[in-house]
Amino acid sequence: MKQQQDIRPKMIESREALQRLVEKLAGETVLAWDLEADSLHHYREKVCLIQIATSSEVFLVDPLAVPDLSPLAALLENPAIRKVFHGADYDIRSLYRDFSLSVHNLFDTMIACQLLGEKEVGLAAVLKKRFGAELDKRYQKADWSRRPLDAGMIAYAAADTLFLVALYRQLEKELAARGRLSWVEEECLLLSEVRAADRDGEPFFLRFKGANRMDRRTLAVLEELLRFRDDRARHSDRPPFKILSNETMRELAEKKPSTLQDMAGVPGLPARSIERYGRDILKAVAQGCAVPEDQLPVMVRSVRPERDAEREERLKQLKRWREGKALALGIDAGILVNNALLESLAREVPRTLNDLNAFPVLRNWQKSELGEELLSMLH
Repeated sequence: MKQQQDIRPKMIESREALQRLVEKLAGETVLAWDLEADSLHHYREKVCLIQIATSSEVFLVDPLAVPDLSPLAALLENPAIRKVFHGADYDIRSLYRDFSLSVHNLFDTMIACQLLGEKEVGLAAVLKKRFGAELDKRYQKADWSRRPLDAGMIAYAAADTLFLVALYRQLEKELAARGRLSWVEEECLLLSEVRAADRDGEPFFLRFKGANRMDRRTLAVLEELLRFRDDRARHSDRPPFKILSNETMRELAEKKPSTLQDMAGVPGLPARSIERYGRDILKAVAQGCAVPEDQLPVMVRSVRPERDAEREERLKQLKRWREGKALALGIDAGILVNNALLESLAREVPRTLNDLNAFPVLRNWQKSELGEELLSMLH
């Protein structure tokens, strides 16, 4: 294999070049992948670059030059080719959202590191520990829709996949030696099926952090303010947070200004922003204040179950058991079994291994590795 520093990425900027690339890589058994997007710079985020690497070459596919990426399905959906990503959740959702591309035979090196008990699972930390490589993160928040890409951006994009194939081979051996390869493969199979949520028509306040602590009138004002911000963001092709921050929106919703002077001192709303947006803000606030009482929005809150001393004691026992088991296996306790699953088990109290099948979030590897002990702890 070439030394990583000697590898120079090859740009793919035409349909013909993409087709030749797919034909070239069709015989590979392992390919590393990564994406770059422009979510920090535009209203609707989109994938702006796709990195693909073998153990000796890196290719940068430009979706802005080649909008039809359907030829990549021959690689991504081929079960004979292992697709290696690091932290694949966003990538899987984005590939399907923008190009209707699915990923089969996924291997996520971040999940692998978690199930091996690595303390730091970010790509930069993992590559530094295992290969002594330093990733330059200057372009992490760059606008990847810019063209032409400068040399620094190209080098940054290539760096994220340079070591992924070698990393995968290391992790696969370690997982197999510890009997955990099937654990990662099960997690990756489930991850490969995630899709971006369709939120068209959904009230904006449902996605606003802290909205569940607001009264209904404040929610109505917040909803109108969020609609105003979204409209401005869409027309200016900017992310909503670059119009007004969430903290500013929260303050405005709670303060409910009725004059431009009332906005003075609101965090993130300097005089120039008041001049630019002030009248629209007042209009949105007034609309929210005018919503009839019987039409005010409602934040559906989860109902807390009544206190049950026995259930709470079971949960405490399960958490104590989990800490000890996680320590013995060398895995973070939350990765081994999350709190939501423990709470469900403490509430439902399954009695047999077959009963555990009623818990769809319980993985097969967890049932096999932990099932008997979980049942023993519950009884």
